This record gives sequence, C-alpha cells and structure tokens, in this order.
Amino acid sequence: MLPVLEEQHIVSLGEGMTPILHLKKLGEKYGMPNLLLKDEGLNPTGSFKARGLSMAVSKAKEFGATTCIIPTAGNAGGAMSAYCAAAGMHAIVVMPRHTPDAFKEECRLFGAELILVDGLINDCAKEVARLKKDKDYFDMSTLKEPYRLEGKKTMGYEIAEQLNWQLPDVILYPTGGGTGLIGIWKAFTEMIQLKWIKSRLPRMIAVQAEHCKPVWEVWSGNIPNAKGYKAKPSLANGLAVPEPFAMNMIQDVLHKSGGLPATVSEEAIVQGVHEMARHEGLLVAPEGGAIWKALLQLTEQKIIRKDEKILLLNTGSCYKYMENIR
Repeated sequence: MLPVLEEQHIVSLGEGMTPILHLKKLGEKYGMPNLLLKDEGLNPTGSFKARGLSMAVSKAKEFGATTCIIPTAGNAGGAMSAYCAAAGMHAIVVMPRHTPDAFKEECRLFGAELILVDGLINDCAKEVARLKKDKDYFDMSTLKEPYRLEGKKTMGYEIAEQLNWQLPDVILYPTGGGTGLIGIWKAFTEMIQLKWIKSRLPRMIAVQAEHCKPVWEVWSGNIPNAKGYKAKPSLANGLAVPEPFAMNMIQDVLHKSGGLPATVSEEAIVQGVHEMARHEGLLVAPEGGAIWKALLQLTEQKIIRKDEKILLLNTGSCYKYMENIR
C-alpha cells in the first residue's frame, strides 16, 4: 500500500507503530471512560513528521535525487535532515528565524544546510520556490509531492490495527498543513475498499491555534480561501501555517466525516501541556496540549459526548519546545 518499489531504496530509522495509550486519570477526572491518545512523539526526531519524510526521502532516493529542500515550521525540517543523512543526500531546510533553537541545532547536527527567514512557513515556501528555480532540487513542500501523504497515512492503518479494527467515534488532530489529517482519512477509505473495516468512520476534528486559524475561518464562511490570510506565530509552531496548500482537501475531510474545526488560545495550549504532564506523565508537544483543551471545549458544547470513544493524536514531543513552554 506504499509507493517505494524496491526494498533497497527504503530509508528507515524505525518510525511508526507508536503506542495508543488509555488516559485513565484525565478520563476519570473529566468523565471520559474511553479517552485514548496515540503518541507520535516517540517517532525518530520526536514527531509524526518522520513517517512522511521517511517515505518521501525513500522515493526521492529511488528517483535518483541528490538534494532535497523543504520549508518548515520546525519538525519537518529536522525529520528531512535525519532521513537525508541516512540516505547520503544533501538537505536544505528553510525555517522561520523565530523557531526554537533546538529545531535549528537538530538540522545542523544532521548536516543540513539551514536557511533562516523572517516570517512564517508561507514566507519560507516563497524562499524555497526562489531557491529551486534553477536547481535540480526535490521539493518536499507539504502536498506539493504525493509521498509524504503516503507515509502519514500509516497512522490510519495503525489506528485500525491497534484498536482491533474498531475505529474511534471521533479523532482530534492538530492541523497546520493538514497532511496527517488527510492521510489518516485516506487510509480509512482504502481499508473500506479492501474490506478490512466496516465500522462507521470517525468524525475528524481539525484543531488550530487562535493565532492561526485559516481552516476555521474558511469553514465558518468568513473568508473564501486562505490566500493572503494574516497570522501570528504560535507556541505550537506546527499550527502556524497561514495558507495551507491542501485547504480544499482539509475541508472535504471535515465535511465527509461529519467533523469540524476548533480553535485554542495560546494560554490554553500551555495549560494543556501542563495538565497532560501532571496527570498522565506525558510531555506532549504544544500541538498535543491544543487537542486536549479543544476536546474539553467541545464536550462542554455537547459537540462530543463524554461517553464516546475519543482518540487524540499527539504529533510530537515537548522536549524541543521547552523554550516556548518556558
């Protein structure tokens, strides 16, 4: 179900098959008996980005590419740098200057060429477009190539397998560029075609930061699309994507699944990280703090029932975000 044709081209660092944990203490405190979390922070380089970049770098290697380039809010750049190092390829990472130092040093340690840009990831994307104009670079920009999505969809296959082919009622996913959300949904639709699953598909909730909520704005009809959307940086770096290339696909998944977008304040994001750490012993990324606080909002609004089978997707580890949380 994955696109690499020959085994010798696979570049792997042990990504995938992350655990699904039962959040018993938080579940008991808030009356949610079926509260689960899939912890993608245990992937190589500390985030779900390892899945997509393993696949994309593997396919680039199969194509004979020698240099990969990526605009990043942080984690994707580190993941691409690691997989390019393992593949013997040159990596060029274009990152916002305000990104925490841990992300920058990670890329440098893997031998990547790091270029810092004033602005957000959309400004980095413009710089990537300029740099690759006359160069033979393999562009890893979100959904401007098809292979990162294929790597991300493995989350959907794992969710089904780990839950004995009985999918959750609702999945909350932190959404910046949207590749993970779309990838999980793609996996579910493939498994229906394969007749591996028959259960009703989960409602997909796209969680965004109040500082950067283009998916919510389009969903609400406030703007026709994300072009020119003005955003602020967020403590959850991965959510600061003002103009997601896959906006139409994100909206399509939300409509088809019966889901919706939700937004969380910066203060709530930090509170969510602290609450998850103190009650469950999990240091989730700010994006993980965001989905937890979004869930509390949605249960209060009766959009999600507390007795439903709820799955949170924590996309990364907090260890690289300590500057932000502090």
